[in-house]
Amino acid sequence: MANIHDSAYDLEKAIRESEEFNQLKNSFEAVMNNPEAKVLFERFRDTQMQLQEKQMQGLDITEEEVEEARKVVEEVQQHSDIAKLMEDEQRLNLLINDVSRIITKPLEELYGNPEHQ
Repeated sequence: MANIHDSAYDLEKAIRESEEFNQLKNSFEAVMNNPEAKVLFERFRDTQMQLQEKQMQGLDITEEEVEEARKVVEEVQQHSDIAKLMEDEQRLNLLINDVSRIITKPLEELYGNPEHQ
């Protein structure tokens, strides 16, 4: 029987070597090496984090905060380097979600099987 941890490390290595990860890495480096893109991207991430923290604390998000977030998202989407980064991140997330579905299939089958309920 295979050691699950060894298989997980093999999977980590496969992700690191995947085309999706390497494209994301290149896009991230392009954004970080472009001063304008870097500032805008960091502003976008900070805005996201602030809103997520408020949500997790059960605090209301003001209309002004929603409007500011919308503006930041618009700016980010218009910047080609950041738009590519977000597209590449989405591609890697799809890959990871597919892997997650595969590795959680035994639990889904166990709990989702009506014969066991």
